[in-house]
Amino acid sequence: MSDAVPRSSRIGPLFALFPFLRPYAGRWALAFFALVSSAGATLALPVTFKYLIDRGFASGDRAHIDRYFLALFVVSLLLAGATAMRFYLVSWLGERVTADLRRAVYTHVLGMSPQFFETTQSGEVLSRLTADTTLIQAVVGTSLSMGLRNFFLLTGGVAMLAVTSPVLSGYIIATLIVVVAPIVIFGRRVRRLSRASQDKVANASALAGEVLNAMPTVQSFTQEPYEARRFAGAVEVAFNTALTRIRARAWLTAVVIVLVFAAIVFVLWLGAQQVMDGRMTAGQLSQFILYAVFTAGAVGALAEVWGELQRAAGATERLLQLLAAHSPVVEAEPTVALPAHGEGIRFDDVSFSYPSRPGIAALSGLSLHVRAGEHVALVGPSGAGKTTLFQLLLRFYDPQAGTILINGVPARQVAFADLRREIGVVLQESVIFSGSVLDNIRYGAPDATLAQVRQAAEMAAAAGFIEELPQGYDTFLGERGVRLSGGQRQRIAIARAILKNPPILLLDEATSALDAASERLVQTALDNAAQNRTTLVIAHRLATVQRADRIVVLEQGRIVAQGRHAELLQSSPLYAQLAALQFGEQLKPTTGRNAAQDRVDLV
Repeated sequence: MSDAVPRSSRIGPLFALFPFLRPYAGRWALAFFALVSSAGATLALPVTFKYLIDRGFASGDRAHIDRYFLALFVVSLLLAGATAMRFYLVSWLGERVTADLRRAVYTHVLGMSPQFFETTQSGEVLSRLTADTTLIQAVVGTSLSMGLRNFFLLTGGVAMLAVTSPVLSGYIIATLIVVVAPIVIFGRRVRRLSRASQDKVANASALAGEVLNAMPTVQSFTQEPYEARRFAGAVEVAFNTALTRIRARAWLTAVVIVLVFAAIVFVLWLGAQQVMDGRMTAGQLSQFILYAVFTAGAVGALAEVWGELQRAAGATERLLQLLAAHSPVVEAEPTVALPAHGEGIRFDDVSFSYPSRPGIAALSGLSLHVRAGEHVALVGPSGAGKTTLFQLLLRFYDPQAGTILINGVPARQVAFADLRREIGVVLQESVIFSGSVLDNIRYGAPDATLAQVRQAAEMAAAAGFIEELPQGYDTFLGERGVRLSGGQRQRIAIARAILKNPPILLLDEATSALDAASERLVQTALDNAAQNRTTLVIAHRLATVQRADRIVVLEQGRIVAQGRHAELLQSSPLYAQLAALQFGEQLKPTTGRNAAQDRVDLV
């Protein structure tokens, strides 16, 4: 997948999260108030200790000591309350923003045309929806507030160091400049390595998803050891990349801690000399020490937060690539309503090549008129363009040339939802979701009653085996319907299309997975369902289309013949060859074609 967002060595991509943060401005304000309060309470602690030492212990007055200890306890209560409030609010915001981001990315991906998935693996998308959003959640819900809190502690601590001892604070500030340089240098490297690490994890996830979805094939070819080695290799690559990132972060942390504490020890040694010389009180030195510790801790924490921000910036950049990807098939503005009645479906001089196969014509100057209510069968060898017609009619793709009209309206001008609502589809490879039988049949008509579902199942010859399932229509079918046979899955899909009750039916060899007895039942049901509907049927077995109003023969993206079965046996050499291969009918002598050219594999 190409990068839709320019890469950066900074955390700039994180600013693209503002649209997801903006709706919760009120909670952000409360969280910021709690954050400032906790930072203020923390910065007040050293002052309390100073007075406790200089005015409490030095005076020997127990009342003074009690008063300062009480003040110390009150400050700790304020610190606890503000910290708890900040933790709750930022954690809520982290969860909420991440959920919104996941929903936005997933919704956007659902609207992409199949062309997008020709170059992007579903496992990669899932990795971005899970691993990448988890990194962002950590930043929004924890790291961001910790970074701001430590920034306030750093600036407030430096200010209070200057108030306590301008000379010593000058040394502290000078050393901080030395500490910032490695943070910037190492931080850029950490970000690059973080993005590379996330990419490797996504690759491993994509590989695992592909293999897990093809387990019967993997096991039937006894390729489990090979696939295990492939996945182990991908995991090792991800591990080694992550290890490089971890080393860089470890060096960053070590360098920062050494520099910070070396500077603090040196400055505190100078402070001890001033106390010995009487130029500073013990309370002032204690206050200076605490502020120095706060400042050092804030710098170390900011280094950690910077590393997290670098990782989250890489994750955000990857998610932005998904959000920035645009489907080449877009709705017109404004859209046109699709008439309820009209002349049917018309393909007018349509030419099309799949984007992943440019220069190879799937359809070439094809023109076809399917009248309203007509039952048309599409036959021809594999790759002739039959399924492509369905893809274009559903607007999964748009043709490079020509026009597709439905009831006189160009399909490009109709809203996706309105267009696809009028079409029922049964694919050769039926799709079953991991829900119940009822959920699967009602997928295209969520408001259908149980009685309507039962009627659709009866028409699809599915009611018999459904009622024999353990919980009937409430039986859970498992992922991709693994608890059903191929023929049973096909009949569930047919029942789903029948229940939708669309004016247009697209059947891609809908009976291919059925035994002979079920095929006869379903074929009768489909014939009934096709009454008063415009129906297009892709057929590899000619026995299923002999009753069609018209048979259209396709070859290499062109219509080479059309008519009824008996007519085509006489007029179409290609169709006659198909019939001879399946029925053993007498093949009419052909002209312009040799025997090798006439051999066509239908399956």
